[in-house]
Amino acid sequence: MDETKRFSRVLVTGGAGYVGSRLVPKLLAAGYRVTVLDLFIYGDTLAAHPALRLVRGDLREAASVGDALAGCDAVIHLACISNDPSFELNPDLGRSINFDAFRPLVRAAKDAGVGRFIYASSSSVYGIKDEPEVTEELALEPLTDYSKYKAMCEEVLEAEREPGFVTLTLRPATVCGYAPRLRLDLTVNILTNHAIHNGRITVFGGAQRRPNINIEDMTDLYVRCLEYPDAAIDGRVFNAGYENHRVGELAEIVRSSVGQGIEIVTTPSDDHRSYHVSSARIGRELGFTPRHSIEDAVKGLSAAFTAGRIVNAMTDDRYYNVKRMQALGLA
Repeated sequence: MDETKRFSRVLVTGGAGYVGSRLVPKLLAAGYRVTVLDLFIYGDTLAAHPALRLVRGDLREAASVGDALAGCDAVIHLACISNDPSFELNPDLGRSINFDAFRPLVRAAKDAGVGRFIYASSSSVYGIKDEPEVTEELALEPLTDYSKYKAMCEEVLEAEREPGFVTLTLRPATVCGYAPRLRLDLTVNILTNHAIHNGRITVFGGAQRRPNINIEDMTDLYVRCLEYPDAAIDGRVFNAGYENHRVGELAEIVRSSVGQGIEIVTTPSDDHRSYHVSSARIGRELGFTPRHSIEDAVKGLSAAFTAGRIVNAMTDDRYYNVKRMQALGLA
């Protein structure tokens, strides 16, 4: 263990998921011991490591949470039913995991002596704004149950904050790029997959803005959040995004990265949700500036496809949260 590190063992809930599968190896490389609490319904892509402990358990079960928290002094809470379509498959399940289990987790963390709790909220908590730059000062107006419970958890975390229990909320944009537990149901990743395997991209609407952040930057940020001084982050909320492109522009980025022969087909859409999230605060106050672009994400995915690391990309349900939940009878 690096003696300069303030925390020795970090609990990553949902550590076998899309972001977690890229984050956990970075935490281990940085010298942290890591415990992962996960149901592993999308498989286990985490390589064995002497400083890694896996707990196969349910976030809603006190015994599993207590077991996972043993010896941990920091928590990065990623676990949830991710995004609106997955949540809407089974709203009761979504609420039980995303909200009902949250306060018990936070209190168990405090009881276990955890000194820092980092919560992955979502930029979707803002709803649709007319403002050209959506900053952290704007009111939250979540449009769906998924985003509503994300916002409610932010309130719970603030209410539970106390001296010695430092809390930080991040509101990530949509994450893109390659990870060992890959998701191919996110905008940039969807477009790249279809460009490579179908030679064409279908864009629904195209004028809507979608904030994105490369998974390399998002996971680097989580690691850095263990290093910031308490006073810089305690009780704070930060957007974490990078590029705000229209969906049609994302398609053009994918085409230019994959190959000019890719056809882009634009069709009407009744989904007019458009987000333009500002990440100026996190750059100004914490000095965090993303270093990886959407183009980098596309190229990373393309390289993984070429290398054969992504098998049966169009059909295997492990890449698609909704399909896997349906296959497991969770819908």
